[in-house]
Parts: sequence; structure tokens; C-alpha cells
Amino acid sequence: MNEWLEEVHFDDNGLIPAIAQDADNGRILMVAWMNREALHATVQHQIVHYWSRSRQRLWRKGEESGNTQHLIELQMDCDSDVLVLKVNQEGGISCHTGRQSCFFRTLKDGVWEPMEPVLRDPSAIYETPK
Repeated sequence: MNEWLEEVHFDDNGLIPAIAQDADNGRILMVAWMNREALHATVQHQIVHYWSRSRQRLWRKGEESGNTQHLIELQMDCDSDVLVLKVNQEGGISCHTGRQSCFFRTLKDGVWEPMEPVLRDPSAIYETPK
């Protein structure tokens, strides 16, 4: 039933890098990590799940922000150790900074400059702990 999971080469920590790409325009939205459970949940529900290294837990993209990623296609590289997830990004924001993509800075004359605007203030997206 889940034989396809056996072909995935997770690293020594049980993780694999996952590149989220906009299914419509090909833009790279973010890079995160998946463990076996996150990958299985993503395929099962067609909603992207990741493994949070900082929180040491499974998380569904958008569980706090509402900016869910709907899986359109899943690809794996030739070494079976990197995934590309073609997604539809609900809300148009994938980055915790409130931008469309986590890749919003460009190196110009030795300085990292933002190349896209904040679409929504992060304080309006994420609640601060009380």
C-alpha cells in the first residue's frame, strides 16, 4: 500500500528536503523538511505537511496562518533524496514574513535587498502567545 515510501531516502535524522513550488507559475515558494509521517500525511490528504525541526513536531502548512498548500504533484529527484511539491498556495502567502515566497531577497552590490512586498503583516497572520 505505501511501497512508494520505501523508495524515499531520508537522511540520518529521518528527514528529506521538500521544495514547494507554485503549480501555476513555477515560482519556488519555500523549502522545508519532511519526515516519513509528514510525507505520508501530505499524499493521503493532498494538503502539505512538514516536520518542524525547531518545534520537533509535524505541522500542516497553514494550520496557524490559514495559508494552506494543496498538493498538485509530487516529484522526487534521481537520488531519491529531495522532493519537489507542486502546490496551489491558498491565500497567496507562503512565507512567515507575509510574502508570497520565502525567496524575496536578491543580492545587489553586496547587499540583500527585498524584491517583493509584504502582502500581509505577519502580526495579523500569527497570534502571539498569551
